Amino acid sequence: MTSTERSIAAAEAHSAHNYHPLPVVVSSAEGAWMTDVEGRRYLDMLAGYSALNFGHGNRRLLDAAKAQLERLTLTSRAFHHDRFAEFCTRLAELCGKEMVLPMNTGAEAIETAVKTARKWGYQVKGVPDGQAKIVVAEGNFHGRTTTIISFSTDPEARADYGPYTPGFEIVPYGDLAALEAAVDDSTVAVLLEPIQGEAGVLIPPTGYLKGVRELTRARGVLFIADEIQSGLGRTGRTFACDHEDVVPDVYVLGKALGGGVVPVSAVVASREVLGVYRPGEHGSTFGGNPLACAVALEVIAMLRTGEYQDRAKELGEHLLSELGPLAGGGAVDAIRVRGLWAGVDVNPALGTGRHISERLMERRVLVKDTHGSTIRIAPPLVISKEDLDWGLDQLRAVLGAG
Repeated sequence: MTSTERSIAAAEAHSAHNYHPLPVVVSSAEGAWMTDVEGRRYLDMLAGYSALNFGHGNRRLLDAAKAQLERLTLTSRAFHHDRFAEFCTRLAELCGKEMVLPMNTGAEAIETAVKTARKWGYQVKGVPDGQAKIVVAEGNFHGRTTTIISFSTDPEARADYGPYTPGFEIVPYGDLAALEAAVDDSTVAVLLEPIQGEAGVLIPPTGYLKGVRELTRARGVLFIADEIQSGLGRTGRTFACDHEDVVPDVYVLGKALGGGVVPVSAVVASREVLGVYRPGEHGSTFGGNPLACAVALEVIAMLRTGEYQDRAKELGEHLLSELGPLAGGGAVDAIRVRGLWAGVDVNPALGTGRHISERLMERRVLVKDTHGSTIRIAPPLVISKEDLDWGLDQLRAVLGAG
């Protein structure tokens, strides 16, 4: 057996089969390239589902982590530490908000946003106890906890985990009229992804987010934007909501906030919203730990220059120009691009998304499929134009469109 085969066999023997990874075993990485245990190099066109926006082994992030590792890694929230205040201040400034509630993973942050909206609904809006409702969209992916999958429409994520948490109403994504009809006096929040990543990089109709903002403001409802995948530079703006000049009441952030080094997530909102909490009502031992704050502070500093957003915008325009001609040519049914993020609906006659991903892996390009025959392209924002073009050449070859 090869080193790859031994590693995969051991993983399948001793880990739960809750993932179906491509048969590659990565041992090191730098920038946009990963190297497997056999020494083969692969172009990373997934970037850890946007957790690696700044690339593998980013020197600024590693230096920040190493410096903090030598000083202090954890206090719990039982004590203050010297990186916490600056982290909260800088992240609030980046979002144009007042308060930050740090957590670890994206799912934890979504759970926190749900709890926050309900608590705000009871304490500020005056919704009767136990009646708070949150409106969400079909095709959403906000995480995999019991509460979150309760409002998922993906059978794989939801099946066999009931009984489900009540308090959610699901409407079609991008349908403003359906959303308006669902909002009533008991509604405390509308929770949406500005772009649905797991669903295949689905971009809502122009004006939809602005309409959501106007509706929620008029009805006294919180607009919660899940920017865990779409935020922090991925779409060519700091946040995907920025494309419609929309500022939600609540940002939910994660993935790239930790720079691909440590898990960091956060809920960011006004004092009116996050001020509903009192000591002991919500928390996390590791949330806002010194190491996480040090790395996230460097991420925030990098984003403040605008260079990564500009790079995603420029490379995204190039990506669109290269992918666009594929649509309707027989190999690709549709493409959707926003910044350096694309969903490619491959003609099912050519194979499933998994099949296309495996063929790309054979050509040393790593992507990941989603529903049906759709693949996602989301390389690190530091990828060179030449490497991006090479990766797209491999895609064209696999699709027979070269």
